[in-house]
Amino acid sequence: MAMYGTLEQVRSAVGQIYQAESRRVFATLVRLLGDFDLAEEALHDAFAAAMKQWPDQGVPANPRAWLVSAGRFKAIDAMRRRARFDASLGRLAERLNDGQRPTPDSDEDAVEDDRLRLIFTCCHPALSMEAQTALTLREVCGLTTEEIASAFLTSPATLAQRIVRAKAKIRDAGIPYQVPARDDLPDRLDAVLRVIYLVFNEGYAASSGATLTRADLSAEAIRLGRLLTVLLPEPEAWGLLALMLLHESRRPARSTPDGELILLDDQDRSLWDRSLIAEGQVLLQRALPAPTVGPYAIQAAIAAVHADSPSSDATDWNQIVALYGVLLRMAPSPVIELNRAVAVAMRDGPESGLELIDDVLARGDLADYHLAHSAKAEFCRRLGRIQAAREAYERALILARQGPERRFLKRRLAELAAK
Repeated sequence: MAMYGTLEQVRSAVGQIYQAESRRVFATLVRLLGDFDLAEEALHDAFAAAMKQWPDQGVPANPRAWLVSAGRFKAIDAMRRRARFDASLGRLAERLNDGQRPTPDSDEDAVEDDRLRLIFTCCHPALSMEAQTALTLREVCGLTTEEIASAFLTSPATLAQRIVRAKAKIRDAGIPYQVPARDDLPDRLDAVLRVIYLVFNEGYAASSGATLTRADLSAEAIRLGRLLTVLLPEPEAWGLLALMLLHESRRPARSTPDGELILLDDQDRSLWDRSLIAEGQVLLQRALPAPTVGPYAIQAAIAAVHADSPSSDATDWNQIVALYGVLLRMAPSPVIELNRAVAVAMRDGPESGLELIDDVLARGDLADYHLAHSAKAEFCRRLGRIQAAREAYERALILARQGPERRFLKRRLAELAAK
């Protein structure tokens, strides 16, 4: 055990371990205990025990194994105490204590990783797509209800009810905590890919908070994407992993050292991670020749065009517009329309892009999406339509919840006020 000299040092160590390991510990406890709420309670009890014991005993060499063991035994003790009200809990406690659900090994490279099992459980087809995504973001990634609600553009109360109902359905239907049989995997893949990408996006462009990105979430999504390509080497799994890697390559250039937003056009592309770009391009070359190319592979192809371009002006915007056209036919979405409009503006000028964005907003689509209003404001600014730009920036500022984005929009408004 590693010894720490002060209580503050132990608290700091526990905090770091919580950030790094808590969701992995939780996933294992779900498998051992067979219940989300029991696992969450056991997780908290395990960290409380760590805070009590580690100052005297030191931090164990394998904190995650210690926490899993402590959480399991805390859950068994709690079930025994409650057994006088519910005899089934007593039987469950004895079964767990008898070792019928052994503690898993800690092999990080095991394909059937506990968190991957947990994702497939959360993405079970018995749940709605909205429930699958909300439950995965909450239970696998540890996002708060408020963060998920922001991503869904809905209220925290609604999201909380959705998560509670999803947990109850898993429990009442006896949905197993396991990776599906190989014959069932293709049917389950779409939901899992969608959720992994949503996790990545929350890390790549956090929906709210003080920082532009959450590297831990993006790294976790990429880790899960790698596991999935080993478990199920399908073209769309390759396409998704390629897309995430190509986007992740830009992270070092997306913000200033003090955390301020840098737009794609202004990024120092020498900071882009060429090793991630190379890996993403190799995966993309595997995905594109497939008989059926999916939307993740098309998005990865768009990202690859950017990665190959030395500057915004040198980008093949005609190819990007064409790829967005393919994507729009394949997976119609107002957000894809917005992205295509931005590409059209880069190719044909801001007036052309503005017309397309106005069409989307006129339908009522993306009315509450701050990036749509921000893009409109940018095109109006370039066209010299100062009042329209100001109004669009103000609307975007009302809707934006991320600190760096809000500061960027305020800077733009200040620049307009100076004109």
